[in-house]
Amino acid sequence: MCFSASASFLVGASLLVVGATTLNKVSRRVELPFASIPLLFGVQQLMEGGIWLGLQFDAPTATQLLTLLYSLFSHLLWPIYVPLAMLLLEPEPARRKINLAFVWAGVAAALYLLYVLIRFPLQAKLVGGHILYGSFHDYALLPMGAYLVATCVSLLFSTHRMVEVLGFVLLLSCIAAYLFYRLWFISVWCFFAAILSAMVYLYFRRRVARTAQGLG
Repeated sequence: MCFSASASFLVGASLLVVGATTLNKVSRRVELPFASIPLLFGVQQLMEGGIWLGLQFDAPTATQLLTLLYSLFSHLLWPIYVPLAMLLLEPEPARRKINLAFVWAGVAAALYLLYVLIRFPLQAKLVGGHILYGSFHDYALLPMGAYLVATCVSLLFSTHRMVEVLGFVLLLSCIAAYLFYRLWFISVWCFFAAILSAMVYLYFRRRVARTAQGLG
């Protein structure tokens, strides 16, 4: 099985370590939200590991609680948090204006998804060896486009090369998850994105190396 409780726990625990290491490399407060991304994904993956166990051992109350918490990350946190982190990280005024537009796009997507979650809470179940997060509604194209713009495209407008690379591979992972794991898209793309979030550490390591070389 490609994805499992052990895979989620392993990725989650690894990202907690990566996140803590990344935070130690922060030199300015405005970098903290971006540096915290691996840590937050680590927490989210540990939640999904708990959902796996809840489903496998028939613990519906714990499963529903963890699914709710997981959905707060996947549906509400990321579309607002990611573009806001980009806004704080960006030094160029012109690009900051663009990033602000991404923040509002993320807020709009999150508000729509909050409405959806209130009316149609996610229900987790095991289907085909993966977790299916089912909800009795159809995702509207415009809010979902806003979500993608906020969480992926916002990174492509960064002046930092490593952030642009991260945005590009996130888009590729989104396409791959949709094409090959459409039924389990939420779980699989979050899993891919969690692994890719480790690239945030590479941004800070590269910046520290450049600073040591006097390149700024």
